[in-house]
Amino acid sequence: MAVGLAITSEDKQYNGRITWFVVLSCMIAATGGIIFGYDIGISGGVTSMESFLKKFFPEVNRKMKEDIKISNYCKFDSQLLTSFTSSLYIAGLIASFFASPITRAFGRKPSILIGGAAFLAGAALGGAAYNIYMLIFGRVLLGVGVGFANQSVPLYLSEMAPSKFRGGFNMAFQLCVGIGVLSANLINYGIQKIKDGWGWRISLAMAALPASVLTIGAIFLPDTPNSLIQRNNDQEKAKRMLQRVRGTDEVQAEMDDLIKASEISKTIKHPFKKIIQKQYRPQLVMSIAIPFFQQVTGINVISFYAPVLFLTIGLGESASLLSAVVTGSVGIGTTFVSLLIVDKFGRRVLFTIGGIQMFVSQMLIGGIMGAQLGDQGGLSEGYALLVSILICIYVAGFGLSWGPLGWLVPSEIFPLEIRSAGQSITVASGFLFTFFVAQTFLVMLCHFKAGIFFFYGGWVAVMTVFVYMFLPETKNVPIEQMDRIWREHWFWKRFVGEEYEASKMEGA
Repeated sequence: MAVGLAITSEDKQYNGRITWFVVLSCMIAATGGIIFGYDIGISGGVTSMESFLKKFFPEVNRKMKEDIKISNYCKFDSQLLTSFTSSLYIAGLIASFFASPITRAFGRKPSILIGGAAFLAGAALGGAAYNIYMLIFGRVLLGVGVGFANQSVPLYLSEMAPSKFRGGFNMAFQLCVGIGVLSANLINYGIQKIKDGWGWRISLAMAALPASVLTIGAIFLPDTPNSLIQRNNDQEKAKRMLQRVRGTDEVQAEMDDLIKASEISKTIKHPFKKIIQKQYRPQLVMSIAIPFFQQVTGINVISFYAPVLFLTIGLGESASLLSAVVTGSVGIGTTFVSLLIVDKFGRRVLFTIGGIQMFVSQMLIGGIMGAQLGDQGGLSEGYALLVSILICIYVAGFGLSWGPLGWLVPSEIFPLEIRSAGQSITVASGFLFTFFVAQTFLVMLCHFKAGIFFFYGGWVAVMTVFVYMFLPETKNVPIEQMDRIWREHWFWKRFVGEEYEASKMEGA
């Protein structure tokens, strides 16, 4: 069944419609974002719960309750606590490199299945944990799951989606990340009042719900036509899948591009060696720069530690968790708006608007906290409300720009022959930089104090200029024709040049 929206590309007539087959397949795959978002939200919430801290991090709990001389900014400075949060990201980094050859050799579907199963096991272990070792090992399994899912799901969405609506389809991943964060915050808020102090087990174990949906759903997912052509020579099977995906029999123009990309891909035996060659320099730079910039927006300051931050400015435990629910709702709302308009206004416009919004709000938050929040006590009720509103404005800017676009742009810029390798580098870079942010944030909060917002705000200014200068617009460009945007760019054309196509045909 098709939802009658005809699709053509700017360069070639790609026939097709948005079909329910594609919509349902992408909805199931996008739940990979829910498991990632749920984990981000849940880790910050449980680390603000007294019962959880008492059991696993008694030193932090003692600082909060007994040491009245310690700075507001240093109460949560514990390497063991940051190890709990960041262990997932090292595991995800390593897993993403194992995911790349599996995704390339066996398709996107097996990687999604492995990701869901590993996350399911990690959720069970976390919910049942009775010591710090079980807790952190459960986090490692969650990291393996997220590593496989983050490597394969954005690729799956970009390859299944029609080129004219690829932005909106791919942003479903970030929308699901936001839904995961909000779900975690709601659960944290609901269970933190459980008197016996075991509510954190529910928070950790509930991660099994989206993981089960992803794991079971992945069994029934079709593979993408791009992957079918890349992995075998059965072009008829790939064509039938493409016809089903596009809702029409007239798919020869797109099929020819897929076959051409596949022929080039099969000459590449070592994609990780290939991607460092000069003609792929823009893709390599973006695969590292975009996840780096996404992390130094400071969003994980909000997502990981929103309840901790709200406790720092003087809100109580219940109020801090409720404030995290509000910020999560704002993030989902603006990501949905971004999903609706990205294919109309383009990626660069949203990057610019969101960047300015984040920069201004972070400067104001840093100024207010620097002037009004000392080492002891808290903000007045009025200033605490103002900071909460500014944090919502900041989250709205991220939800409009770097949140969804940080996943969308890398997943659509790689040619097929280096696509799985490029996505692995993107995901691994994201995990690496997320690890450093998670591992250093509490220490930086202790030493930088309110200046941490100026630190991240400065990076937002840098990344906004970077996008304006070096990222070409990818709106409406078919994924297998993406190489032309680099050849036409004022800076990158000196690396790519007119010999690009010839050099690709030479193989590895």
